[in-house]
Amino acid sequence: MPIPLFNSIASWLLKKRYHQIELFIKYPVDVQQEVLRQLFDYAKDTEVGKMHHFESITTYEDFTERVPIVSYECVAPMIERTRRGEQNVFWPTHIKWFAKSSGTTNAKSKFIPVSMEALEDCHYKSGKDLLCLYLNNNENSQLFNGKSLRLGGSKELYEDNGSFFGDLSAILIDNMPLWAEYSSTPSNKVSLMSEWELKMDAIIEESIKENVTSLAGVPSWMLVLLNNVLEKTGKNHLFEIWENLEVYFHGGVSFAPYRDQYKKLLPRKRFNYYETYNASEGFFGIQDRNNSEDLLLMLDYGIFYEFIPMDSYGKEEQRAIPIWEVRTGINYAMVISTNAGLWRYKIGDTVRFTSLDPYRIRITGRTKHHINAFGEELIIENAEEALEQVCKKTGSEIKDYTAAPIFMNGTEKGSHEWIIEFRRAPENLNYFIELMDNALKSLNSDYEAKRYNNITLKMPRVHMAREDLFYDWLKSKNKLGGQHKIPRLSNSREHLEELMDLNRQSVH
Repeated sequence: MPIPLFNSIASWLLKKRYHQIELFIKYPVDVQQEVLRQLFDYAKDTEVGKMHHFESITTYEDFTERVPIVSYECVAPMIERTRRGEQNVFWPTHIKWFAKSSGTTNAKSKFIPVSMEALEDCHYKSGKDLLCLYLNNNENSQLFNGKSLRLGGSKELYEDNGSFFGDLSAILIDNMPLWAEYSSTPSNKVSLMSEWELKMDAIIEESIKENVTSLAGVPSWMLVLLNNVLEKTGKNHLFEIWENLEVYFHGGVSFAPYRDQYKKLLPRKRFNYYETYNASEGFFGIQDRNNSEDLLLMLDYGIFYEFIPMDSYGKEEQRAIPIWEVRTGINYAMVISTNAGLWRYKIGDTVRFTSLDPYRIRITGRTKHHINAFGEELIIENAEEALEQVCKKTGSEIKDYTAAPIFMNGTEKGSHEWIIEFRRAPENLNYFIELMDNALKSLNSDYEAKRYNNITLKMPRVHMAREDLFYDWLKSKNKLGGQHKIPRLSNSREHLEELMDLNRQSVH
């Protein structure tokens, strides 16, 4: 099919979907209640459905009374049974795909079920909606006159007793509709290569020959790829290679630490950045406006949402609430019930609503990835914003970082210890630390209270990491590329100690 004709047809089809998006924006409660009804009606004859008497559930209140909130550990035995061939355990249609995910660099793996309904009605639908929303906001876009440079996981799919597991991106690529494959680069063969460094060279070799109009991938790993592209081609910026590049679709980690670095690679004011919120368990949010930091919560993907206020999370009074009870400005842990058979499942992410009409959110962090050793409740959103402020004031650039507490020892006060790999280091590290501490105080009243007169916390301690420390650390764990992420904040010192030990070694 000629590219201009493909562009016209694709644009027309995608724009038709916008009217359906307007429907759930206008009637969010009705749409979510209908999603819930469809979920338990569809799964009423499964083992889980019979256990909780789905057939007689008529209200949201019935649902919450009968179905407990669970973590992965609670449902892992049922998932394992399905991986071994049993079906109709928690979802009625055949499930053979499992997205292997650790979420972070933790050694323990999760196997998230991926049904055909989840593939079609959530993951692929979201990909079309992302393009739909982008085209709706950018009517002169020439996106389909070229290809999208996608950077997915670095793992192949593995078969195990008739079921398949691997990175979600590998599952999506393996089942990708023809229209998506036709408009993407590199080829599926290269995209599914398991050796990250060989794959990097192969992606560059294929993609520099194409008319790339968009980029799609996790910011940290995409940055590595794009810097390698410039190094290989000898060009100063990416528009010298791909003149028609117009948008970068990103997600997976916060974009804040990387924003200034991307602006140098892509020095064009009219270039667009669009954020997505997706995970192995589902696709949840899409930036629906140009130059926005808020994500539209997608309500018709076969996912029913609940939210636990973080001030009660894990406590006896913990209670999940539906979307019609949420408020803006509150940090919530997200709970989902999905069309792949996850029921009231704690995904581990935290979000904050910025708007209730329509429902827009910002990702604030992870339920486990924060520092609260002294009641300071430091979340990733605080850390990212503070570091962004300080980098602007000091002219520095951060490549990667992690932080953990220094626990109290006798009369010795506690503190936070950071290890930061700079792309451009500050001239005065002590000044950088002072600015960072002040920024964290201004953003987090609990941190400010604990830092007041050093009552509980002393000034943070910051170490400068050697070049490529975090890359080498991930490589040592066979976790290069794809969805693998650096754990930014932790109440445990495990990751920090490993990085500190590696930092003391001079061998690259």
